[in-house]
Amino acid sequence: MKNDMTNSPLNRFSNKIRVSIVWKLNTKLFFRTLGLFLVFNMILFVVSVAGLIVRAEQTVAEVTKTLNQTGMPTSNVEKWFSLTGFSISPQTDEVKGFHIPKKLQPYLPPHTASGVRSIEFPVSESLTTLDLFQGVTYNVTVKASNSSYRISYHPQETLKIFAGMFAIVLFLELLKLFISIFSGARMIRKTLQPIQDLAEAAQTLSTKGIFSPEQLKDLAGKLDDINATRLDTRISVGETQSELKSLASAINGMLDRINEAYRSQVRFVSDASHELRTPISVIQGYANLLDRWGKKDEKTLQESIDAIKDETANMKALVEQLLFLARGDNNTMALQVEHFELSALANEVLQETQMIDSGHEYNLNVTPVYVNADKSLIKQATRILIDNAMKYTPSGKRITISVYVDRYARLTVQDEGIGIAPEALPKVFDRFFRTDESRARATGGAGLGLSIAKWITERHGGHIEVLSRLNIGSRITIVLPIAKEKSDEF
Repeated sequence: MKNDMTNSPLNRFSNKIRVSIVWKLNTKLFFRTLGLFLVFNMILFVVSVAGLIVRAEQTVAEVTKTLNQTGMPTSNVEKWFSLTGFSISPQTDEVKGFHIPKKLQPYLPPHTASGVRSIEFPVSESLTTLDLFQGVTYNVTVKASNSSYRISYHPQETLKIFAGMFAIVLFLELLKLFISIFSGARMIRKTLQPIQDLAEAAQTLSTKGIFSPEQLKDLAGKLDDINATRLDTRISVGETQSELKSLASAINGMLDRINEAYRSQVRFVSDASHELRTPISVIQGYANLLDRWGKKDEKTLQESIDAIKDETANMKALVEQLLFLARGDNNTMALQVEHFELSALANEVLQETQMIDSGHEYNLNVTPVYVNADKSLIKQATRILIDNAMKYTPSGKRITISVYVDRYARLTVQDEGIGIAPEALPKVFDRFFRTDESRARATGGAGLGLSIAKWITERHGGHIEVLSRLNIGSRITIVLPIAKEKSDEF
């Protein structure tokens, strides 16, 4: 039963009002307008009552002045008086009512300033609104010609006019309040549209891979409090109104992405520095060895020269790989796209590999398939996969290169090597990652090859698939779109 009440339409509507800034502002606007109308009605009511009293006092003053001059009017004249809204009667009973304070009496006509005033209302419970108007009387008892007279003012007709006016005003106010519920919401949404546009812009920046200088400059002023040392700062979303949640979430997502990119850059620089430090230390060590003892020792001299040449070659290869990835990250590498047969390229790379590696058995299984791609880059990616297979496959084992077609063109390199542990598979494309650090110096490489192959493949609209089992082998596949027709443009 409790759950049903929680999910009731009324509860959902109240939740919407609670969390939506539009409904909150619209509700505040509604009650503010209602408050203004109430104040206006109270002022209008007070002014109307004050006007009636002033009118009554003026009428009583004129009648009193006439009484002092002519005395009590005859019955025929009294009937005519009733048409003007007042009546006169002798006062013989005890006078009941209130006196105007003496401080205010100088502001009243002298004939009525000291008179006793009273206001009478009908007391019957069965009275209608019309009867109520008929029974309202403003009375002033004054002395004129040595006698007391009760002058009564009957504002029935005026009250009817006021009641009609109040009814019209009240109807218009209620109509305005009803319309403001919808017009106010539209106005607030229109006012908040820039926030929605900003949320969409931030969401675009959060999902796109490239940030233009104009886009970054546009958001720079809004993120001044967040810098590279505090990239973990986030905008609180839990208490944010629903219209601002998308903006906060988009900015938080963008910050997550920037934070991850910043950390990756820091790791990249740190790993690159570490990779360069080792060959530099080796070269420095052999240079010192040559300086001390190797000048006359031919054996030491040759060993130092060979080591320096090897480490220099490793450094050159590492620097070239780093420059390749840097150009790729900056999108400054242009593709030289051509139409070629992928199976022919695989055969070409295999022949080149067999010339330098006689320790493994190679098989080639290909099916003709054409692609539109940068031939040199696809060749480089293929060499990377074969080079990895050579490093981690024991001598005498088989390495198979396959090219086949399903919905895509697939180039696969399968080995019978040591394989990759399941927990390491998600990291094999990370820069400087190596599955076996203990073999890093023996096998060579800095752990950048698969990162480069992945970038090349994705730059051509494809992807790489990896399947591996420990001590059984690995199968890595480059998947590319099939060329439907010859094209000179990518």
